Amino acid sequence: MNRSMVFILITLSLDAVGFGLIAPVMPDLLRSVTGGDLAHAALWGGLLTGGFAAMQFLCGPVIGNLSDRFGRRPVLLISLGVLAADYAVLSVAQSIWLILAARLITGAASSTYGTSMALIADISTPEEKVARFGLSGAAFGIGFVLGPLIGGLLAEYGPRAPFIAAGCVAAGNFLFGLFFQRETLSPMHRRAFDLRRANPFGAFRAIGRMAGLGVFLAIYALYEFAFTVYPVIWAYFTPARFGWSPGMVGLSLAYFGIGFAVVQAVLIGPASRRLGRFGAVGLGLAAASLSFATLTWIESGWWALVLVPISTLAGFVNPGIRAELSDRVPADQQGELQGALSSLRAVGMMSAPFVFTWTFAATTGEAASIHWPGAVFATPAALNALALFLLLSPRTRRS
Repeated sequence: MNRSMVFILITLSLDAVGFGLIAPVMPDLLRSVTGGDLAHAALWGGLLTGGFAAMQFLCGPVIGNLSDRFGRRPVLLISLGVLAADYAVLSVAQSIWLILAARLITGAASSTYGTSMALIADISTPEEKVARFGLSGAAFGIGFVLGPLIGGLLAEYGPRAPFIAAGCVAAGNFLFGLFFQRETLSPMHRRAFDLRRANPFGAFRAIGRMAGLGVFLAIYALYEFAFTVYPVIWAYFTPARFGWSPGMVGLSLAYFGIGFAVVQAVLIGPASRRLGRFGAVGLGLAAASLSFATLTWIESGWWALVLVPISTLAGFVNPGIRAELSDRVPADQQGELQGALSSLRAVGMMSAPFVFTWTFAATTGEAASIHWPGAVFATPAALNALALFLLLSPRTRRS
């Protein structure tokens, strides 16, 4: 494995560690700052997540196009430096509005997932892309294992401690990239920056004009919208449904991360060879739909943990769809494509938090006419079923 691939895998792992560190403590932090109950904190959590995603939606194509013009390395390094400073602010913020402002900055600075995927596309042959995109997901999963575990432990020292650790992680990642990462985009494949294509709508138009991409973009959008329910709701759903503590929430997220890492690092290659790219994606969508449907009615936390191995098969979807799309665009548009995909994902993350947190608050709050925390998973189950239908349609298979 070459040095660039090692760097980007470590980068993605550390990014996930930084995110996972703060996930278990957000409910307690928001309750302490706003003075509300868990349902009220969930609504604020939805606003923070939606604002974070809005910035990714706006900034993803800009950063992707900048990486097509100036290269991947400078874009990633600037992002990491801003993230380190922003986590420092979050570690001392006492106002919900300052926390909101800091999360908006975090969203803008972390809009580099598309750039990371473009870097992988730069250094990969078409045959390597599915496996390497899978490895990127596995790296994120490993970070997601370590992040909640460490965050749950640090929560014993207060809800601010994980933000300090996340800032240190981002700073360390910056230093690693500064000294060890080389540029992967050759000068011959760079193109001039075009503001018309560096906004999310312009990027969608440019990518959408390419034949055969529409249905795959739709499948990607449905899946990403549905999957947002996990980071948005899990830390609120599990205490309400199962009575879990922040430590147990962290352990469950770590368990999920382990499963996701195994699926994307070990299973995705054999599954793609045996089932084909479409077959592996279809299996992932079916597993996701089944898992979400089951979560709507279970009442035991142990059943939620038993369900995790099935849930993690959804890890086949993102790498498979990204590889399919990447194979259909030229080398000088990889950054633009991945930036557009990041914005498409951000569209779901902007709207999904409000749908999911409103549903959760309406079925768990003091004024709820019916107490049914699991109702929040009904919509993700239906969306994944629709994505599976689109994938299996004859028109998609012929495109």
